[in-house]
Amino acid sequence: MAKTRTASRRRRTPDPNALGRAFKRRLQGDDLLLGGTATEYLRPSLVKMYAHAGYDFIYVEKEHTLMEGPELTDFLLSCRDNQMPVISKVGELNRSEVARLLEAGVVVIQLPRTESREQLDELHDYMTFPPGGSRAGAPGYGNADYIIPANHRAWMRGANEATLINVHIETALGLENAEQIVSCPHIDMVYVGPTDFSIELGHPGDYDHPDVRKGMDHILKLCLKHGVPFGTTPTNRKTAARWVARGCRFFEMHTELDLVHEGPCRVVDEFGSLK
Repeated sequence: MAKTRTASRRRRTPDPNALGRAFKRRLQGDDLLLGGTATEYLRPSLVKMYAHAGYDFIYVEKEHTLMEGPELTDFLLSCRDNQMPVISKVGELNRSEVARLLEAGVVVIQLPRTESREQLDELHDYMTFPPGGSRAGAPGYGNADYIIPANHRAWMRGANEATLINVHIETALGLENAEQIVSCPHIDMVYVGPTDFSIELGHPGDYDHPDVRKGMDHILKLCLKHGVPFGTTPTNRKTAARWVARGCRFFEMHTELDLVHEGPCRVVDEFGSLK
C-alpha cells in the first residue's frame, strides 16, 4: 500500500506581510502611485478591473459610506489575492474598528481629520503589537491570509513593519498643527483632502483658491522636509501635473461611482443625437 504524503502536498506558505512591505518600498521610490476608490460596489470584479487598469492600490472610503460584514471582508480578501494593497479610512479613532480593518487585511489606515500628534500616538498604539503598542494578537484571519503563523514573534515584528499610517489633513486645526503632525515618527504618508480643506478655509469646492493652494503647498513642503510621501486628489490632469512637479507621490483617484456615471453619459452624448 502506498504511503500517504500529506505533508508534501501542502502549499508553501506565503509571507502575509510582503504586500505591506512592498507598498512601503514603492512609496519611497520615484513612481507616482495611483489608487482607485471604492465606495459602494464592493465586488471582486471591481478589484479585477482596477488591477487590470494598472492602479497601484485601492482606497476604501469607509468614513462616508456604510461598509460592514462579509461584503467588506470578501472585498479586502480579493484585494489581497490580486496583490492590491488597501488604504482604508476609519470612521473615527476607535480601537475595535482599527483592529477589524487590520485583521481583515487592510495595509494602511487613513485617519480623517488628523489634527494632533496625540491622535497619531493613539492610532500607532492600536496598530502596533507589543512592546511598541497594544494591538491584540489575532493570527489566522485575513491579516495572515487565514494561516496561523509558525513563528508568532517573527510574524508580529513583520506586521509592525508592514502596517502603515496615512495622515489625513483636512481642517484648519490640522493645517495649524501640520508641523507636529508631519514630523511624527509613526506616520508613513500624508493625504490632504481638498474638499473639506476648501470648506474649512472658507472656499467650498474652490480647490485652486489661493488660500487653499497656499495651505496645501505648506503641508507639501513639510512633507518634503521630513521625507514623508504627500498625496491628494487632483481635479484634472493640469492640476495633477502641478502637484507631481512639486513632489506629490500618490493620488487617491475617482470613485467607482464617478466612473459608472461617466460611462453612460458618454454613450448618450455619442449616440443620443442620432436620427
